[in-house]
Amino acid sequence: MLTGGCLCGRVRYQADGVAFHETICHCSFCRRAVGAVSVAWFSVKRADLHFTSGSPTWFKSSAKATRSFCGACGTSLTFQDDDHTREIDIAIGSLDDPDSLPPKDHSEAASKLRWVHVDDGLPVYLERRDS
Repeated sequence: MLTGGCLCGRVRYQADGVAFHETICHCSFCRRAVGAVSVAWFSVKRADLHFTSGSPTWFKSSAKATRSFCGACGTSLTFQDDDHTREIDIAIGSLDDPDSLPPKDHSEAASKLRWVHVDDGLPVYLERRDS
């Protein structure tokens, strides 16, 4: 079980089951949504994510995706791709113990900022990972 929440503590969650797709995303949508050069995410089955206190604010961030954040402090929490409705991505930085779930690769690296150098030895996918 993984637990986490937003900066102010209003929204808390619990993610049961097995985490997968631990990645650092470099796409422009993630950068703009979070205001950072990249975002570390992990996935769980949608049915395994439970909000234990508060409720995030949901918004359609593109034609094919929905994101959530804390409406009080703005912490980015989740990303859901409309083509993969049985899974949901959760921001690793929102975990109570983000060190417990390190990323395993970089995705969307073709979109990374020119001054970002990916040299940590993790696999790099120029676009989305196939699975």
